[in-house]
Amino acid sequence: MQRIAVVPGSFDPVTLGHLDVIARAAGLYDELHVVVVHNPDKSALLPIAQRVSLIERSIADAGIEGRIVVASWSMGLLVDYCTDVGASVLVKGIRSQLDVAYETPMAIVNRHLAGVETVFLLPDPANAHVSSSLVRQVAALGGDVAPYVPAVVGDYLQAAMTQ
Repeated sequence: MQRIAVVPGSFDPVTLGHLDVIARAAGLYDELHVVVVHNPDKSALLPIAQRVSLIERSIADAGIEGRIVVASWSMGLLVDYCTDVGASVLVKGIRSQLDVAYETPMAIVNRHLAGVETVFLLPDPANAHVSSSLVRQVAALGGDVAPYVPAVVGDYLQAAMTQ
């Protein structure tokens, strides 16, 4: 029986912290789906198709191995996507107690709705302070985002912010 997991997120943009979670999760499961989800509570900087492309390129550039599918999901519950692809696990990166408090109720509901378990991975300490919203803010104000994002993302943001 294959172990299939899903790493969901807005990935707006994908960060080195995200890549760290993706790389570690890819080593734990037979197949990993990295799913860009639409979050109606957030105002997106990048279109979903661009986020998918940047994730694919970042994974390739980082040499992350494994059966990895990058997709998007904006219709219905995330556990519906999990059921569709046969995933029994959601993998979430947790940076702080605030993340635990936010993610725990969702984990309980996802288990109740579809029997999908949630696994929390702690970040590499070098990336524990990095968030997509921080990267967006630094980029918007002309700061250097290179320490926080894959090179392809940094190049894209620099080009986008100078237009």
